[in-house]
Amino acid sequence: MRDATPGAARGTLAPTPSQTVGPFYGYALPFAGGGDIAPAGHPGAIVLHGHVLDGAGAPVPDALVEVWQPAPDGSRHGAPGSLRRDPVTGAVIGRHGLDFTGFARVPTDADGHYTVRTLPPGGAPYVAIVVLARGLTHHLHTRAYLHDATGLAGDRLLSGLPERRRATLLTTPEGAGVHRFDIRLSGDGVHEETVFLDFG
Repeated sequence: MRDATPGAARGTLAPTPSQTVGPFYGYALPFAGGGDIAPAGHPGAIVLHGHVLDGAGAPVPDALVEVWQPAPDGSRHGAPGSLRRDPVTGAVIGRHGLDFTGFARVPTDADGHYTVRTLPPGGAPYVAIVVLARGLTHHLHTRAYLHDATGLAGDRLLSGLPERRRATLLTTPEGAGVHRFDIRLSGDGVHEETVFLDFG
């Protein structure tokens, strides 16, 4: 049978459309201690938390949020441990809670909420965030700029955005060491969509 799609006669194939991401990742990708980037009990630890919301402002209960960041000294080595396995059973047991890893992966709960415990990033006023959720054909990249970080005024991305759009990338304070960062997958006419980055 001959393919009647445009370009087939010339020997080229039309691109295959993307499939949506998830919802399988909520069962397969989270791991024990996935939101604990900072070592347990570290005195400089901060909390980054918020909700993933759809265009109507409703929570997205089956999203996955990843955080990538440098250590406080600016290094980007991190530490292994996210996929540590039990030597007897082979089961994934996750992190041991002693090392700074530079990476978090957490699912949202039934209210669309996520929480990450980390250390302030060095050399950058932000942490990089990746969002996977139902209905998305590709994962989304954004940044959470810590509201109290130094270097915000000199950041080229922030300074190049209109004020309303810039605000979607800034955390809001909720007590000492607690940063709130809601991620809106789409705007609703009142609230702005979070700024997402294209690394294509």
